[in-house]
Amino acid sequence: MSKRKSIMAGVVLATLMSGLSGVAAAEANKNVGKVYFKMICTVCHMSSAGKAIPPSTYTMKQWEAYLDADKHDKTGKSNPKVSYYLSQAYRETIKDTNKAAQKFLAMPDAEAAANVRAFVVGGAKDSDTPASCE
Repeated sequence: MSKRKSIMAGVVLATLMSGLSGVAAAEANKNVGKVYFKMICTVCHMSSAGKAIPPSTYTMKQWEAYLDADKHDKTGKSNPKVSYYLSQAYRETIKDTNKAAQKFLAMPDAEAAANVRAFVVGGAKDSDTPASCE
């Protein structure tokens, strides 16, 4: 294969791979995100803060901004990043006491984040289907 054909094949392969990652993000599973959010996020919030934070608390834009900023706790009492609580590392720390964390332990971080994002943004107060934590 000529050098030019090799380069073209590499460009085509890279284009296909980037397209596949976009498809994966577009196919986030909001039902899986709902289970993760309710069984991991809400359980923790209820035990540590005494209150749940349902998706219908905020608008779609507010959820997007919150997730994009990746700032969970400004007080310093817990890990300051949202992404940490969507990670395998976090699920590993609670797997013995949280069956959902155990179930989702092998889920890649990006997949967990996309699924939870789909649920909270899709369940925001200005969405077509506002969601609670019940």
